Amino acid sequence: MAGKFRAGRIALGLSAVITVAGCVAEMRNHGYVPSPEDLGQVVLGVDTRDSVIETLGTPTTQGVSGDDTVYYVYKQVRHFGFLEPEILDRQVVAISFSPDGTAQNVERFTLADGRVVALTRRVTDNTVRNTTFLRQLLGNLGRFDAGTLLGE
Repeated sequence: MAGKFRAGRIALGLSAVITVAGCVAEMRNHGYVPSPEDLGQVVLGVDTRDSVIETLGTPTTQGVSGDDTVYYVYKQVRHFGFLEPEILDRQVVAISFSPDGTAQNVERFTLADGRVVALTRRVTDNTVRNTTFLRQLLGNLGRFDAGTLLGE
């Protein structure tokens, strides 16, 4: 009897440890943003795209409309148990280039500068309402015209 009581206490203790371990906040860092000192090395009007990448490292992404902007993105997220992840910090450094290929502007955006973008969902409305596949299949049986099947 004492062995069962001891095994129960061990199981209870293990479940408590697992429960507490699941509630520990986990911090995740994603991406890279150059430090202000590194950004100070970029000379506007002189540095080119290649020299900027050589100085600051490979950008996170580049502009999709051409070679006019590179982006360095960093995000810090806290995961806490089963709760929704919380973004603690977000920084974006955008370096734009003029048409002649030299660095034109360096901008830094933070989480406070962000805006919520409402996405709209456009879905094609289907004409089938509450109809099963079998009902659709059998419903089409009476719609055939013998004249069109025989080529008349």
